[in-house]
Amino acid sequence: MSSLMVSVISFIAGVKDRFTSEEKGATAVEYGLLVALIAAVIVGTVLTLGQDVLRGFTTVTTALP
Repeated sequence: MSSLMVSVISFIAGVKDRFTSEEKGATAVEYGLLVALIAAVIVGTVLTLGQDVLRGFTTVTTALP
C-alpha cells in the first residue's frame, strides 16, 4: 500500500511540474505578444502624427525671438 502511495505522489508531482513549466512558457509568449502590439501601436502613431508634431514644433521655434 505504501509503495502505491509513493508512486501516486511521484506521478502527481511529475504532472504538476509539466503544467507549471508550460504555463511559464505561455506567459512569456503572452508578454511577448503584448510588447509587439504596443510597439506596433507606437510605430503607427509616430508615423501618423510625426509630421504634424514636427510642424507644431517648427511653428513654435520660429515664433520664439
